Amino acid sequence: MRKRLKNIFRLGVKELNSLRRDPVLLFLIFFTFTFAIYTVATGVQTELRNASIAVVDEDHSDLSRQIRAAFLEPYFQAPVVIALDQIDPAMDAGRYAFVVDIPVNFQTDVLSGRRPQVQVNVDATAMTLAGNGAAYIQTIINNQLSEFLSRSGRTATPPVTVTMRTAFNPNLDSSWFMSVMQIVSNITMLSLILSGAAVIRERERGTIEHLLVMPVTPGEIMMAKIWANGLAIVLAVILSLYVVVQGVLSVRISGSIALFVLGTSVFLYAMTALGIVLSTFANSMPQFALLAIPFFVVMNMLSGGTSPLDGMPQLLQIIMQAAPSTHFTSFAQAVLFRGAGIDIVWRQLAAMAIIGTVLFLMALSRFRATMSAAR
Repeated sequence: MRKRLKNIFRLGVKELNSLRRDPVLLFLIFFTFTFAIYTVATGVQTELRNASIAVVDEDHSDLSRQIRAAFLEPYFQAPVVIALDQIDPAMDAGRYAFVVDIPVNFQTDVLSGRRPQVQVNVDATAMTLAGNGAAYIQTIINNQLSEFLSRSGRTATPPVTVTMRTAFNPNLDSSWFMSVMQIVSNITMLSLILSGAAVIRERERGTIEHLLVMPVTPGEIMMAKIWANGLAIVLAVILSLYVVVQGVLSVRISGSIALFVLGTSVFLYAMTALGIVLSTFANSMPQFALLAIPFFVVMNMLSGGTSPLDGMPQLLQIIMQAAPSTHFTSFAQAVLFRGAGIDIVWRQLAAMAIIGTVLFLMALSRFRATMSAAR
């Protein structure tokens, strides 16, 4: 047993030295966990920001001007007044995300107790912006109506008062969500690439023949590749969380980073095994990339990080339970966002460990077959 562990350690050190001499992979790791996270977190926004808006003011009253003046930065650009017949051409050309049409006699109808309608035209090609912006516009118009009626000696008391309390991300800052989810996505991508590249590199450089004559087993070679590549990613993740996420982006991490590192290690055990499985079906890096990209895209899009898993078809939800990324995404959100402890996330850890063991056995079988064929 001691000799086996020594072989795994020495082979892992060899993998780290090989990675150290590969400037392309080193740059990929550095870029992925620094600039890629920062640019995505600051550039991709789900909240309403700087939306273009136009107003068709057919009433030209104090109330209509008050509503028009209420669309303020940083949520909206300065509203542009256009004519009624310009709505369709402007929306077709994509000049405005929102066009608000205030009808004739709007103020008079409001003061008379009638319920006039304000038309809001929304460009829903930007789906997130459309949904958030429509809700903002509705709230702004309602607030301006209440303020105008109160100044006129009338009150419009709503039957229900809704008090909203936002947990875990009180300012609804998208950078808090995007930075952490980008780390999860990058871990998935790099674990596949590094482990697969480690096997392909041995084959392309001819060093796999050297391994065949050494007194080591395929299982020891696999374990060495898993712990070495996993260690490189874990170190990059730790630095990214402290330097980029908490330092540069000022994102508050609610949970234990040590627990997250533990879960990341279990996830890497599964993903590096999957990477080795895919590498045994490829003879070169381009072939491996063609195999790995579909796996990464599916796991990245359907693991619950991009859209909630509960909103997917039932059959797809069941299928995605076999993907380790599904459980890792749930684990990462629970630990880093909600401050969950191991008593809450142990099921995700167990699921990743079980899936990882199955993938490891598959990889070991395929790797042994590959080694036998190389003899």
